[in-house]
Parts: sequence; structure tokens; C-alpha cells
Amino acid sequence: MTSTADGGRAARGSAPRYCTGDLLSVTRCRALRGGGRTVAVLGCGLDTIYPYRHRALAEEIRQAGAVVSDYPLGTKPDAANFPPRNRIISGLSLGTLVVEAGARSGALITVRFALEQGRETFAVPGSIDSPRSAGTNALLQRGEAKPVMDVRDILEELNLSMVPQQRVVRQEVPASPTEAALLAHISADPTHLDDLVRRSGLETALVSSTLTIMELKGLVRRVENMSYVLA
Repeated sequence: MTSTADGGRAARGSAPRYCTGDLLSVTRCRALRGGGRTVAVLGCGLDTIYPYRHRALAEEIRQAGAVVSDYPLGTKPDAANFPPRNRIISGLSLGTLVVEAGARSGALITVRFALEQGRETFAVPGSIDSPRSAGTNALLQRGEAKPVMDVRDILEELNLSMVPQQRVVRQEVPASPTEAALLAHISADPTHLDDLVRRSGLETALVSSTLTIMELKGLVRRVENMSYVLA
């Protein structure tokens, strides 16, 4: 999710998954080299790789992730197909980062979908004199995206900077029936602690302590007002 070499190395330890609609992306190349997964979302059928010269690249992505489309086989890459396709990109992602965008950039469509889906949105600040930063600066001005100066800003916001520690906790603390009972009532939509107590029928103290352990394991995230979502 960054165009710097340092950012690529930092993200590598967190095994990132990079979702893209661009089959020729610097970040995509770094994600593959760093051992991360790449998901390419097409604006056409899976049997029509566009541009055609990127067929080998699409195969490379397929082996290290996935190439997906909600359009049927035989669908041509019509311009009208691409904006709706962006909702899949944002939906597959924990967060959407916009590095550069003009005032009418298609990337802003992806951000709008991400906001509607309750995903995190990020933008890299740019010069106020640059037309290529007009869209990103407007997102920041309206409070619709968080400013990013370094890849660590994203990892910390998405709770990915603790992935190695979370793996250790999962190994040391085995799953419990209480965790399973709570996971059955937690989704991508925030669920309040009181609702989890009521739905699970468990004591408040047990639910609270179990949620803390699940946070340490990276299974759930606490959001505003003592609510929880799947991590």
C-alpha cells in the first residue's frame, strides 16, 4: 500500500493482501515480491484479460492470490464496467489508500464505496498546487480519509503492526468454546459489548475478558463505544 521501498519492506512482515484493479502496478509488484497476496478485480470477464499483454502478469497474480470478476465470461472491458467494479476492491480490503487523485479521479469512487462499507480510508497529502493531489487533499480536508506519511500509519490503524505478536498469542492460548460463542455474534458491523452479553447468554466479566484475549490474538477489533468487529 505504498510506493516506497521502505514501505514495502515494512509491510512484508505483516503479510499484506493487496487488492487492485490495475494489473500494472508498482505496489502490486512489491506485494508479490514481499510474499503478500494480490487480488486483481477485473472490469470484464475472466476470459478477457485487459490489456491483453498482461496475461502473463494475471497468471502470476493468480498463483499468488486471485483474479476475480463479477462479470460473466465473454464480457468485454467496457468503460462503464469499471466504476461498479471498484466496490469489490474496497469490499475485499480492510482499508483503501489513495496516493494521488485528481478532482474527478476514479479512485474517489473506490473511496466512496469504502466509506459506505465502513472500511478505513487513507490518503497521501500532496502539494496544493498539484492537480494530481486535488482529490486526495479534498478527502483529507473533509475528514473522509486519514493522512498517511508512512506505511506504519496504515499498519497501526488496521492493527496489523502486531501480527507477529498475535501469532504467538494464538499459539500459546488455545481457542475456547467461549471464543467460538462470541465469534458467532461478531461480524464486520460493530456489535456492542452489551449486545454480545445478551446474545451469548454469558456473564459480562467473562465476555469482556475473552474479548481482550481475542483482541490480542487478532481475531477481533474494538471500535468506538465498546463495540467489536471481526479483525
